[in-house]
Amino acid sequence: MKYFFLFFMFTGSFVSDVLSQSPYLPFNRDYYSLLERYEIKNGAFNEFFHTGSKPYRRDEVVQFLEKYKQTAGPLSSKDEFNLNYLLQDNWEYASDTMALSKLSLGKHIYNRPSDFYGYKNKDFDVHLNPVLYLQGGAEIDSDQMPFRNTRGLAIHGSIDNKIGFYTMLATTDLLFPSWVNDYVGSHGAIPGQGFWKRYGDRGYSFFSARGHITFSATRHVNIQMGHDSHFIGEGLRSFILSDFSNPFVFVKVNTKIGKVNFTNLWGQMTADIITSRGVPTDGRYPQKWFSFHRLGVNLGKRFNLGVFESVMADKANWNYFNPLIFYRWVEHQLGTPDKVMLGTDMKWNVGSGMQFYGQFVLDEFVFDEFFHITESGSSRNKHGVQLGYKYIDVAGIDNLDFQLEYNQARPFTFQEKFDYQSYTNYSIPLTHPRGANFRELLAVMTYQPLPKLTLRGTMMYQMYGADPTKEDNYGGDILKNRTQNSTGLYGNYIGQGQKNKVGMATLHLQYLLRHNLFIDLSQTMRQVNADGEISSKTSYGQLALRLNISRFDQQF
Repeated sequence: MKYFFLFFMFTGSFVSDVLSQSPYLPFNRDYYSLLERYEIKNGAFNEFFHTGSKPYRRDEVVQFLEKYKQTAGPLSSKDEFNLNYLLQDNWEYASDTMALSKLSLGKHIYNRPSDFYGYKNKDFDVHLNPVLYLQGGAEIDSDQMPFRNTRGLAIHGSIDNKIGFYTMLATTDLLFPSWVNDYVGSHGAIPGQGFWKRYGDRGYSFFSARGHITFSATRHVNIQMGHDSHFIGEGLRSFILSDFSNPFVFVKVNTKIGKVNFTNLWGQMTADIITSRGVPTDGRYPQKWFSFHRLGVNLGKRFNLGVFESVMADKANWNYFNPLIFYRWVEHQLGTPDKVMLGTDMKWNVGSGMQFYGQFVLDEFVFDEFFHITESGSSRNKHGVQLGYKYIDVAGIDNLDFQLEYNQARPFTFQEKFDYQSYTNYSIPLTHPRGANFRELLAVMTYQPLPKLTLRGTMMYQMYGADPTKEDNYGGDILKNRTQNSTGLYGNYIGQGQKNKVGMATLHLQYLLRHNLFIDLSQTMRQVNADGEISSKTSYGQLALRLNISRFDQQF
């Protein structure tokens, strides 16, 4: 794998002589929702990037926003504020002169609202910002006080306008609310982070490090290398690849020609964790290798179709480094030793203000069993489905947006029969937090009554089947071996095992004190029914101050 990375670095040093470049925007769900909001309002797709493959490049985001401002017509005061906020956050690529900060300290300290320190000339461009996440909360019927204390530094910029770079370094101490703490305890890893150490009796402490470099090989081909997360799709969840698991080292090649966007991604992931009394400990953790490609095509101005293929293998194999080969065919030639996933995703912008989207992923396909020609409920009928709907400016009310999403995955989807080949990274699912054997309905209503104030209500309902004991396998825990299950070949259904129902509602208030400095106030109600009886019921409230970091999404 290291020779593969060196090859791309060597190639890039020769082919990027005359091409400008920018780093990628870190994936932040609230931030990206704003960008997608304006493409949906516009109706037609933007010509600069495909929203189905995240993250996006900063310079391309600016090109889209500037064109939208020119063509959108009259804007509400909130939309005018949002667009200026997004452009100010990427001011170095804006064609218009952005306003300077009114709170500058000297020549370079907060000269721009988005940068603690910023400097740009024709050879070098750098932006440095502190990272802060201070949070305190209270949960009923708990003697613990959940909190978070994150301190760090984020840097991005470019060199000679040809190589873009980004890095974020932070250290965190925290205590999760009960349901997140249970999830971490059962998986041995923290979603989005991975390794941790004990902080006090029940708290966690960890160091975060993300970063990448990027350059353009040609006008249409961009190469990115780094250690970070990715997200494929338009939804709140993704069955293809999400940011829920630990960041991983990767090489990504993105080719965009007209209406066609082709993404190749190769990564090295952590297959398993060495623990001592439930805590990750020192040692050489086993690794696995991930190969992925997705072809997205705009069929007209309002409909996008994507097809993808991925391979999870316990060892690196040069056959999967061919960016154009059909992975399933290669895997057959090798004796079918690896895990291959296939699928499709789509989005359809219906007029100005509405969007339908969805995903379908296929883990295993046997024709007679998939279409129930033989007996129904085959354990080899493994797939996931997502259907979603977005409505911008509901009923003509400015900045009132609604999103509805349904997800389901059949039992044993994402599991594998060989060690270290499940669709996971660092013991955390690469896609949906629940793994498999579940149904889920999500609804989000977002309202921005004032430019700096955003209200968000989120409701979640899940029904899933759990394993009554550690020895059982009813298809929900995707770390288990699919051939060692607790059921037969037929008669399997979603929710088998110990049936659980989870209802969760969160009301969230977000206020922007100054650029990228937020106050968050939220209240969450959560209830779990196991086999028809209430097994847990809790209420959790929290207050947070965030600077240059996305909020932690605990809706799972």
